Amino acid sequence: MDLARTEVTGRTGRAARLGLLVLPVGFFGVFFAYPVAAIVARGLHADGVWHFDRLWEVVAQPDIRHVLWFTTWQALASTALTLLVALPGAYVFARLDFPGKQVLRAVVTVPFVLPTVVVGTAFLALVGRGGLLDGLWGVRLDTTVWAILLAHVFFNYAVVVRTVGGLWAQLDPRQEEAARVLGASRLTAWRRITLPALGPAVAAATLMVFLFTFTSFGVVQILGGPTFSTLEVEIYRQTSEIFDLSTAAVLTAVQFAAVGAILALHAWTVRRRESALRLVDASLTARRPRGAAQWALLAGVLATVAVLILLPLGVLVQRSLDAPDFAYYRALASPDGGVFLVPPIDAIGNSLSYAAVATVIAVLIGALAAAALTRRDAGRFVRGFDALLMLPLGVSAVTVGFGFLIALDEPPLDLRASWILVPLAQALVGVPFVVRTMLPVLRAVDHRLREGAAVLGASPWRVWREVDLPMVRRALLIAAGFAFAVSLGEFGATVFIARPDNPTLPVAVAKLLGRAGQLNYGQAMALSTILMVVCAVSLLVLERLRTDRTGEF
Repeated sequence: MDLARTEVTGRTGRAARLGLLVLPVGFFGVFFAYPVAAIVARGLHADGVWHFDRLWEVVAQPDIRHVLWFTTWQALASTALTLLVALPGAYVFARLDFPGKQVLRAVVTVPFVLPTVVVGTAFLALVGRGGLLDGLWGVRLDTTVWAILLAHVFFNYAVVVRTVGGLWAQLDPRQEEAARVLGASRLTAWRRITLPALGPAVAAATLMVFLFTFTSFGVVQILGGPTFSTLEVEIYRQTSEIFDLSTAAVLTAVQFAAVGAILALHAWTVRRRESALRLVDASLTARRPRGAAQWALLAGVLATVAVLILLPLGVLVQRSLDAPDFAYYRALASPDGGVFLVPPIDAIGNSLSYAAVATVIAVLIGALAAAALTRRDAGRFVRGFDALLMLPLGVSAVTVGFGFLIALDEPPLDLRASWILVPLAQALVGVPFVVRTMLPVLRAVDHRLREGAAVLGASPWRVWREVDLPMVRRALLIAAGFAFAVSLGEFGATVFIARPDNPTLPVAVAKLLGRAGQLNYGQAMALSTILMVVCAVSLLVLERLRTDRTGEF
C-alpha cells in the first residue's frame, strides 16, 4: 500500500511539475524564442537557402571587428573597475553596523533598477556640455571611454554589494576568528578562510557585471556617440538606421553565443554557491566599527557612494531645475507636434500602466517557473530551463523588439498594433528577477511539508496555497517590486514597439536627448528625474519588505 501510494505521489508530482511549466515554456517560446529566431532567419535565410557564409563575411569586416573588440574590452575593464570599487562596500554592508544602513542600502540599489538611458543621462549631465566635471584637468570626459566605464560602475555597484555582501554577511565569522587564535594573521585568515568561501559569490557577481556591460545599450548609445559602439548599439544601428537585417542577424548570433557561454558559467557558480556553504543568520554578524582601520574603511565607502552615486543623481536633479519657475517640468505638459503626438508628460502614465501589466505577467510566469524549479524531482529539462530564464537579460533587447514586429504580424498573433506588446517585452526582462528572488525562499521550505500535504490528499494547487504561499508571500511582493522597477525602465525593446501616441518614459527621454535645443535637453533631465524618483520609492518600499531569507537578486 505504501509503495503504491509513493508511486501515485511520484506520478502526481511529475505531472504537477510539467503542468507548472506549461505556461512559462509557452510564454518564452512564443514571445522570446520565436521572435529571436524570426529575425535571425530573416537575415540569414533567403530564396530557400541558408547563407551561413555571411557569418564570416560580417565578422571579417574591419569596423565589425572593432565593435567586437571594443565590446569585449570595455566589458572587461568595466567589470574589473566595478569589483575594485564595490568589494570594500560589500564588506562594509556585510560586517559593519551603522546608522542609516538600510536607507543607504536602498540608495546604492537605485542605479541598478534605473533605466540605462537615465544612467547615461545622469552622467551626461555630470561630464557633458556644461557639466560639473566638464573640462576637468583639461579633459572632456564625455569624449573618452572613461565616461562609459564610470557609468557602468555606477550602474553595477549594487550587483557586487548585494551578491557578494549578501553571502559575506551570512558567513560564520568564528571560523576566521579561530584561525587567528591559532596564530594566523588577519590577512592570512581572510585569504585562507573567507576568500575561498566568497569565491563563488565573487565569480557570480563578476559574470553578472560582465554580462550587463557586454550587452550595454542605453549607456553607450548616449555617452558613446559616433565614436564608441558595442554589439547591442551596432545591432540597433544596422536594424533601424541602415536596415541591414543580414548583418544584424549575424551580430545577434555572435552575441547569443557569447551570452550563452557567460550564463553557463553563471549557472555553475550559482550551484557551487548554493551547495558548498553553511551559513548563519546575517543579523548576528554585523558589528559597530572597531578601530581606526574600520572607521576609515566606512568613511571611504561613504565617500565613494557620495561621489559615484549621489553626485550624478544630484546633478541630474539640478540640471532639471536649471530654469526659473520649473520651466522644464511645465514644458512637459505642452503639446508637441514634432517627435511626440501627445505631451511628453503622458509618458508617465503610460509607463506606470505598462509596468503594472508587465508585473502581473512576470509574477505569474516567474512564480510558476520558480515553483517547478524547486521540486526535488526536477529533471534535466527543468534544470536547463532554469538557465534559459536568464537569456532575456543577455540577448539583445533590440533584437527582441524588432523580432516582435517581424514575427507577431500574422493572425492569430498579429499584435503589431496592440498595446500589449510593450508589457510583454517588459515582462521578459522582469521574469528572471522574479525567479531569482523567489527561488531561495522556496528552496528553504521543508519539502516534507509538501509531501505530507500531498499524501493527505491535497491537490498541487492546495499544497501551494496552504504550504508555500504563506512562507513566500513577502518574497512574492519583493519580486513584484523588482519586476515593476525593471519593467518601468526597459528601453532596448520598447524603443521599437512603443507607439508614438503612447511613449514610455525611457523612450521619451531618449527622443528628447536626440533633438537639439536647451528646452528638449531640460525636459529630458526632468523626465529622467521623475523616473528616478519613482524607482527610488519602489526600492525604499522593497527595502522595508526585505528579509534575510530573501535572495539579493
